[in-house]
Amino acid sequence: MSETKHIYFLGIGGIGMSALAHYFHLKGNRVSGYDRSRSVVTDQLEKEGVNVFYTMDASHLDGQDMVVYTPAVSRESLEFRAAMEKGVATVKRSQVLGEISRSYRTLAVAGTHGKTTTSTMLTHVLRSCEVDCTAFLGGISNNLETNFVLGTSEWMVAEADEYDRSFLTLHPEVAVITSLDADHLDIYGTPEVMRENYLQFARQSEYLLVEESLKADFSDHNPKTFGLGEGTYYAENLRFEGLTTTFDFVAPGMKIENLTLSMPGRHNVKNMVAAIAVAIHCGADEAGIRRAIPSFRGIYRRFDVHAHSETITYVDDYAHHPTEIEAVIRTARDLFPERKLITVFQPHLFTRTRDFLEGFAAELSKADAVILLEIYPAREEPIAGINSSALLEKIEADQKSLVAKEALVEKLKEYIETPAFILSIGAGDIDRETMKIKTLVTQSNTTY
Repeated sequence: MSETKHIYFLGIGGIGMSALAHYFHLKGNRVSGYDRSRSVVTDQLEKEGVNVFYTMDASHLDGQDMVVYTPAVSRESLEFRAAMEKGVATVKRSQVLGEISRSYRTLAVAGTHGKTTTSTMLTHVLRSCEVDCTAFLGGISNNLETNFVLGTSEWMVAEADEYDRSFLTLHPEVAVITSLDADHLDIYGTPEVMRENYLQFARQSEYLLVEESLKADFSDHNPKTFGLGEGTYYAENLRFEGLTTTFDFVAPGMKIENLTLSMPGRHNVKNMVAAIAVAIHCGADEAGIRRAIPSFRGIYRRFDVHAHSETITYVDDYAHHPTEIEAVIRTARDLFPERKLITVFQPHLFTRTRDFLEGFAAELSKADAVILLEIYPAREEPIAGINSSALLEKIEADQKSLVAKEALVEKLKEYIETPAFILSIGAGDIDRETMKIKTLVTQSNTTY
């Protein structure tokens, strides 16, 4: 791959694809690509000199040495067919990442949820401890202001995506598994098949670290564990104040007291424990860890605080699975139990909505008010009877509505009663509504 000079990315705005685009661009290659819409990710690529197209044209494939694509891109699309007709090599994103990882000592973080936060935390801790790692992240680090960083050391951090079995291209020195809840059943069919693929991922690693409750699932692999109050590595003595959490980190032969994380939620403390544990494996010391934890500024769209005052708080989050929604709602309730909780949710994928309809309804019912947007289809075609109306019917909240994006702000105005906590959640394009919500919440002439 080092000889490839002209590389085209089909779906370059995808978070995993854009990290690869950054990598090849920084390595001096000519990088370009297509995505169907602009985003903060494509804006950043364009600022760095990457040519991004928003309409397909067969001429874009002229002179290309390689096309990188994801399973989300249809093989019937104009540009994919043009690549095949022109004889351009086509390679899956996961295969490219797997090939790059062979040149590094790879630290791979997998899990139904928690992998983006944990891998970003790990990158921050390592670099704070002067371990100049390369990192391919599934989210935009607020510290780095990017989802990719090119380091000079032998270490590489990679988010290991289970979708389409992508993580099986990795053979990491250290593998972390944060969670094992069923997801992507459109790919795996059953939770049991998904679990077997995670077991294969574990077999491909040299050193395995899993969340404490998963110890039995991976008992054949002699894993180390992380958790809250128990595990090989764990946090104890948690104290919550505002939007921060202070805890003590405990490891074999080591205890680091009074670490303060400026990111709320017990699940995020657990993620940080995993990050610290792996960093120690790579040579991190206590002084570096003490520098790292309070300076971590979070990840774009992971409990991302857009506004906070004594009367109203607005947080945006990528949560798109019932377990993730449970975590963010529980965190909001833990922080401000007296506030009215208003949740705006955009379901992601028809298959996921179908598979977890009851779970979504149960978790969203824990809010005081719920506003649903229509399902974001991504790569999928509609499924009969599966829509946001079907989900709305099952939600038991004091107030609930299904609205078009254009009507979202007006409905929020109707629902807001202070003190309030507003959550916007989902993995589609709901992030395009965050500035509108933030403006509503923070505008000086609005009184609640």
